[in-house]
Amino acid sequence: MSVDLTVVVPAYNEERRLAPTLAAIREYLEDGSDGGGSDGGDADGGDRTRWELIVVDDGSTDGTLDIAADAEAADPRVRLIHSSRNLGKGHALRLGVLASHGDRVLITDADLATPIEELECLDKALTDGHAAAIGSRARPGATIESHQHRLRELLGRTGNFLIRTVAVPGVRDTQCGFKLFDGDRAREAFAASRLRGWGIDVEILQYFRRSGWPVAEVPVRWAHQEGSKVRPFDYVKVLAELTALKARAVRPKDLLVAALFLAMAVTLYSGRWISPGDRYLPDSLQDQNQWEWFFAVTADNVRHLQNPLFTTLQNQPDGVNLMANTVMLGLSVPFAPVTWLFGPAVALNAAMTLGLAVTAVAWYWLIRRRLVRHRGAAAVGAALAAFAPPMISHAHAHPNFMVLFMIPLIIDRALRLCEGVREKVVRDGVVLGLFTTYQIFLGEEPLLLAAVGMLLFAAAYGVVRRDVARAALRPLARGLGVAVAVTLPLVAFPLYWQFFGPQSYTSVLHGDNAGNSPLALISFAERSLAGNAETADALSLNPTEQNAFYGWPLVALAFAIVVRLWERAVVKALACTVLAAAFLSMGPKFRIPLTDIVLPGPWAPLSHAPLFESVIESRVAMVCAPALGMLVALALAGLLTSARRMTATRYAGVAAVALALLPIVPAPLKAVERGEAPAFIADGTWRKYLGEGESLVPVPLPDPAGAEALHWQTTADLGFSLPGGYFNGPWGPDRVGIYGASPRNTSNLLRDVRSSGRAPQITDAWRRAARADLAYWNAGVLVLAPQPHDAELRVTVEELLDRPGKWVDGVWIWDLHKGS
Repeated sequence: MSVDLTVVVPAYNEERRLAPTLAAIREYLEDGSDGGGSDGGDADGGDRTRWELIVVDDGSTDGTLDIAADAEAADPRVRLIHSSRNLGKGHALRLGVLASHGDRVLITDADLATPIEELECLDKALTDGHAAAIGSRARPGATIESHQHRLRELLGRTGNFLIRTVAVPGVRDTQCGFKLFDGDRAREAFAASRLRGWGIDVEILQYFRRSGWPVAEVPVRWAHQEGSKVRPFDYVKVLAELTALKARAVRPKDLLVAALFLAMAVTLYSGRWISPGDRYLPDSLQDQNQWEWFFAVTADNVRHLQNPLFTTLQNQPDGVNLMANTVMLGLSVPFAPVTWLFGPAVALNAAMTLGLAVTAVAWYWLIRRRLVRHRGAAAVGAALAAFAPPMISHAHAHPNFMVLFMIPLIIDRALRLCEGVREKVVRDGVVLGLFTTYQIFLGEEPLLLAAVGMLLFAAAYGVVRRDVARAALRPLARGLGVAVAVTLPLVAFPLYWQFFGPQSYTSVLHGDNAGNSPLALISFAERSLAGNAETADALSLNPTEQNAFYGWPLVALAFAIVVRLWERAVVKALACTVLAAAFLSMGPKFRIPLTDIVLPGPWAPLSHAPLFESVIESRVAMVCAPALGMLVALALAGLLTSARRMTATRYAGVAAVALALLPIVPAPLKAVERGEAPAFIADGTWRKYLGEGESLVPVPLPDPAGAEALHWQTTADLGFSLPGGYFNGPWGPDRVGIYGASPRNTSNLLRDVRSSGRAPQITDAWRRAARADLAYWNAGVLVLAPQPHDAELRVTVEELLDRPGKWVDGVWIWDLHKGS
């Protein structure tokens, strides 16, 4: 016998409310079956058995089962399904829907918070062609007759916002327990469902969306009922269920790609993973010491609830503006527990290894979502984007330039805005604002470079597809406005601190011209398989700034791809992005190779602009990496997804891609045994010589050329402060940014002795300056560890202080408490 409508009521310990609910539903359905109510009734007003009511008892421990059994005995159209134990609302609904026979299936909560009469509104939506109609308390026209407690309502709205943002964008109320479905589609969706808890509502809506079945959100009347089983914490459970559901939905092939990227990252850092605390990357220069210190000081600030934007552990007594340095609070704060448990060396290595792998996964996700569906092609393109030579150069100890997993997410969200779906513009703008905020705490310069790359691509694509640009302009502008409105309040104080707080600066001096030579774009980086250290050093600032070096085979391949696929607008835009970024990276002036001709560079107009003035312009070439990766992915996808069998031409194309990429495959980073901190530091002997607020003065003072004292600090659990240091800070009345502390007479003197190996003649003027500097630093003890030219340094210090040093636990010390 056919059934027009099935009503499914899940019930758990509902003995106080179930009987009147069932009575109200039966009364309404009786009226409807006589032709006076729901469109679900028999069109010719016939048999009253065209509806059924299914009660699913979810392991109740009160009298719910008995009430449902009585209703079943009284009316054959009422059916009872019983679960021996409580397994959750999702499990109960699945049992009820799969047992249904109705052409349409209504699910409603046992408390009838939404009156059964609202079925007419939902029924009309299905009659109009929708596959499902869900009751909504958030749509205009909805009526809330009885509100929950304000706090409970606020928590519910927040939870619902998070749920719909993560899982079903555009649906304002996913959790209202009053939903009507096309019967066959409901049974298919619930049969495919997996969740047992409250999250099944979202899971079913996701299934309908993926299947392309239209869903209407219909405003309804709703009244809060005392005794509700929904608790505020249940929204957290729903998020947890949805997260687990997404994890289970990941394809094994995608997991294999992610595992491959992780293996590549681990191999790259294998030299340090042998023993992270005892191994050092020599090509990082002093950056590894600096970054380990950044992780250590952030973890220390978190542990002691101190200001994470400032510290006096370096540059005593002036301190360091941490927000104005690349501390990466977005990474170092989450890794604080790792730092506490295993130390900053392990935390930094783990953050860089995982960060690089996750960055590759993010590019893979973006390329598959926006460009190609072929997983192999997308994986190769993502590998090039994440493991390109400039990325490997920064992998030595610049996590802010190689942990870039937020950039693909930001690009995707901006592209969603361009799609112009009206009801999603505000939501996508909010998400873009949150993503941008987080990226600011990961790295502002990479965000600036990403914005340059996105602007270059958008300008080129807009010229090629003006119709698309015109359609995208208004929603993009609106969404960007929303993003700015979200971002500014969140970052206003940190940015104020960065630019106007203590030890802030205006711009960083890095030389008159730090641009790329044109030869750098077609040469090979030191850590590439075809690399040559001598050539790479001659064409870059240092091993951590080899920001181009894509190699001539890849450049030739990219040219061939662009010619072959030129008719595609995206290829034209990517090609323009690569060329423009490479051109900008040449700096404010560049010399034509093999000549003495110097021409004004394309970076010149930007070199003194706010924000851009601090950028090392050769880094703009890093924008080419993802663009080249996307070009390669497009080419490979075309070669590998043709309906025809592989031909000699296609084999040649794949081989050409392999031969172009092989020379730039990265070799594992060099790692060497790290020098141990002196026993004076490691054993805690220093504690005997420092009073409260006093600093330990290494000889010479730490600076960008020698920052081993930062390793001393992390070894000593940041127990003492240091004058000098390796950081970005202000210098002079104009507060120009420099690397390290503002120079003082004594720090300059000791640095010159270290570099020259000559001890100068010390005069009374030098001694007076030294006393003033030591007083300024609030120095308690001077420490000279064994190092090149340590004899000359010791003589210089003894002359300055007019007394000999003392050998203690592997170092020379001068205790300033005993006369100076």
